[in-house]
Amino acid sequence: MSSKKSVYRKLEEVIGCKWSVSVLTAVGEGVDRPGALERHIVGISTKVLSERLRKLTHYGLLNKQVFAEVPPRTTYTLTDAGEKVLEIISNIRALDKELSEERQ
Repeated sequence: MSSKKSVYRKLEEVIGCKWSVSVLTAVGEGVDRPGALERHIVGISTKVLSERLRKLTHYGLLNKQVFAEVPPRTTYTLTDAGEKVLEIISNIRALDKELSEERQ
């Protein structure tokens, strides 16, 4: 068995992590800088945000662009794969809402 994580396991890790979902959602809404993301996502710490940004970039769901300015500026955007995952997350939320309404 390979020691590398399968794509499915990576997606499972992303969708199962509230912080990953929150980061992808915020970037999808146009919040693209680390400081703005930290202010936008209630309860996330700088350390967790940095780790999630690094992992989501590594998994190919976010693009990172660093501008050679003083002070340096970094922005994040969704990749095509990131947009597809965000669509899946949106579908899960819609299903949750539908099931919740059926139980009432």
